[in-house]
Amino acid sequence: MSAPIIAVDAMGGDFGPHCIVQASLACLAAIPSLHLVLVGQSPVIEELITRHPGVDRSRLQIEHASEIIGMAERPAQALRGKPDSSMRVALELVRSGRAQACVSAGNTGALMALSRYVLKTLPGIDRPAMVTAIPTARGPCYLLDLGANVDCSAEHLYQFALMGVVAAEASGVTNPRVALLNVGTEEIKGNQQVKLAASLLQQAIGLNYIGFVEGDGLYRGEADVVVCDGFVGNILLKSSEGLAAMIAARIEAVFSQSLLSRLVGALALPLLRRLKNELGPVQHNGASFLGLQGIVVKSHGSASPEAFQTAIRRALAEVQENLPQRLHGRLEHLLL
Repeated sequence: MSAPIIAVDAMGGDFGPHCIVQASLACLAAIPSLHLVLVGQSPVIEELITRHPGVDRSRLQIEHASEIIGMAERPAQALRGKPDSSMRVALELVRSGRAQACVSAGNTGALMALSRYVLKTLPGIDRPAMVTAIPTARGPCYLLDLGANVDCSAEHLYQFALMGVVAAEASGVTNPRVALLNVGTEEIKGNQQVKLAASLLQQAIGLNYIGFVEGDGLYRGEADVVVCDGFVGNILLKSSEGLAAMIAARIEAVFSQSLLSRLVGALALPLLRRLKNELGPVQHNGASFLGLQGIVVKSHGSASPEAFQTAIRRALAEVQENLPQRLHGRLEHLLL
């Protein structure tokens, strides 16, 4: 396989190129096989690169794009009104074959609209879905959709389940357990959309569908793939991130209350650091857009340089797994 090339939208996100250029250069230094194309306003990017001496420019390109899509901009405006945006140009590099993946921390709605327009969906897939692996008591669980599709039909949820299975299999999960996120585990629970999706999944041949799972069951590791619409998935993900941050802050406050608690905290520090590394959002940043004819990874808009590196690594892993082609081959069988 030739050296992987990833196009990075250098202008997106809450912190823009200052964060993204730093993260990109750190990834280049850490991964000798990686090649990056930083897409955006080239004078800004070049000036930031000069602050980091010793950069291997043989593995780094800059692709100029004059326009920036704002975080609050409407997707329709981004699609029709900004043909030279950094986000769109990065996606065009993937379509043309000059890059194998795109990573952006920019406007989620705009990235979804542009990805569908530029890269198109795989045959049999109506809408791409955002997916990420979240930590549970029994290992990672693939949760989708995370916000790309607020309103979904039962058929969309069925397609999301199939794509989630392929993503889990690509990461080494054998016969992934698939569940629908619901307000209860009983068959009578849930809205009509979820009940219809359950009927479709029950009839699917070769799919290990185990039924409904509640939010607490998700974190107990009762399923390997959990499916919901983007409205529910985004709220679940953001609530989980907020809860994790609150617990971390409370632990820190408790250990700083007195001399004794500070001493205990010092003893517990190695374990707390290990827990933070395993469960912290930095280690799990980057949601993939499954169902496209190309690899697109969405970083959290407020990601730190360390977290954005995780998103780049996620894209690199999908290139190495050849995920779109894998999806296409498996979906042809599953969608029959």
